[in-house]
Amino acid sequence: MTQREKGRLYLVPAPLDFGCETQAPLQDALPLGTLQTAAGITHWICENAKSARAYLKRIDAVAPLAAPLQAQNIQELPREVHKKGDHAGQFDARPLLAAALEGHDVGLLSEAGMPAVADPGSSVARAAHDLGLTVVPLSGPVSLLLALAASGLNGQNFAFVGYLPQDAGERQARIRELEALALKSGQTQLFIETPYRNAALLQALIQTLQHNTRLAVARGLTLATANVRSETVKSWRAAKPQPTTDERLPAVFAIGR
Repeated sequence: MTQREKGRLYLVPAPLDFGCETQAPLQDALPLGTLQTAAGITHWICENAKSARAYLKRIDAVAPLAAPLQAQNIQELPREVHKKGDHAGQFDARPLLAAALEGHDVGLLSEAGMPAVADPGSSVARAAHDLGLTVVPLSGPVSLLLALAASGLNGQNFAFVGYLPQDAGERQARIRELEALALKSGQTQLFIETPYRNAALLQALIQTLQHNTRLAVARGLTLATANVRSETVKSWRAAKPQPTTDERLPAVFAIGR
């Protein structure tokens, strides 16, 4: 079978409004070309089939789908991939790409943003390369880069470190570890949290970080209510009333010099 006869794996970004009360117009968040390409795909790999169908329904309103929702072939990543992640290469995703070997283009979706970036999906991209498939990332919002660009922190040297520990003591130790690295090397440290824990993480950061460390919080990116605040911890502490976060809005946190 030649490369031309195989399907492609398309990494299809999703809007950043997953779980939010209001949704941004889809054509404001993603390029029309991305939506048109997605509309032509009928085979999907996703985190959750229900939310994938909801997204495809939104796409259909802008660019008609090549097949009705009921006829879309949608596979979910296994539950253990959601719980443990698939970035370490332990999950073999090749069976999920059988349709691509038969000539069908396959779309990879996450709940929000770019699949395989701060979300599951890297195992699928890795498997596609191993199978000799072409991997095509489509243009769309990536919350980490949007937050970094708006933060005023070092965009030449940065690291995304995922989630911080939930245990208060372990979280405080991790915050201090990341702060020491950021202050010594100049490397911006980016991390995220489940929205309903955002307020607790923000307070831990304000209480733990040194007063001259810069803390940026980007909330609800691409939404009409989007807000990015980047100040020294001293300024965060002086704010009255004390800053909080909307537990329904996703947020990206960053610290640095």
